[in-house]
Amino acid sequence: MIQRWDVITIGNLSRNRYWGEGDDRRLRDAWCTCTLITGKGFRLLVDPALRDPAAMAAELDRRTGLKPKAVDAVFVTHDHGDHHWGLEAFPAAKWYAVAPVAEAINKEKAYSKPIEAAAHRLFGAVNVIHTPGHTKEHHSLLFKCDDQTVVIAGDAVMTRDFFAHRQGYFNSADFEQAAHTIEEIARIADIVVPGHDNCFPVASTPFVG
Repeated sequence: MIQRWDVITIGNLSRNRYWGEGDDRRLRDAWCTCTLITGKGFRLLVDPALRDPAAMAAELDRRTGLKPKAVDAVFVTHDHGDHHWGLEAFPAAKWYAVAPVAEAINKEKAYSKPIEAAAHRLFGAVNVIHTPGHTKEHHSLLFKCDDQTVVIAGDAVMTRDFFAHRQGYFNSADFEQAAHTIEEIARIADIVVPGHDNCFPVASTPFVG
């Protein structure tokens, strides 16, 4: 049972075509959106965003009043660095990703311990779902809270604008698959937490053809 969920960091893009920016040049540092899921007997953090452990800990405290040791596990949606840079802020937690993503990150030997392969369901309450397009092995999290279906989409959905236009980001591995995945998320979710934006309700985010 999920008791609550909280956005810890609101992400942003390095370039955004829906702001009139081109895809060919980085204009700012990119952060990913990081979310904490609190359930009965567990706290699960998704996509720790900040390289500096002190900064990551400060954001967790600012948004929840918790210290890193209160986090039981961390889940990484895919192997792009901006979605796992903050792992070292949570040394006491289990680190999870689906097996191919864990293997890809572990191969780099960038962290003090390996990421473990995640099951299809975490803590008996959070479903790990395949959401390919941005990367082949991208996985998102789905759960119920307050009678609503929430999808923490990672970069399967970059921002609310990319969702509305059913568009992948410029560095997506497969744009057709990315659009199909967004359409599927739109079908199953009430609320989406995108990879680089604040959360939003699906019902008030119509498709822009």
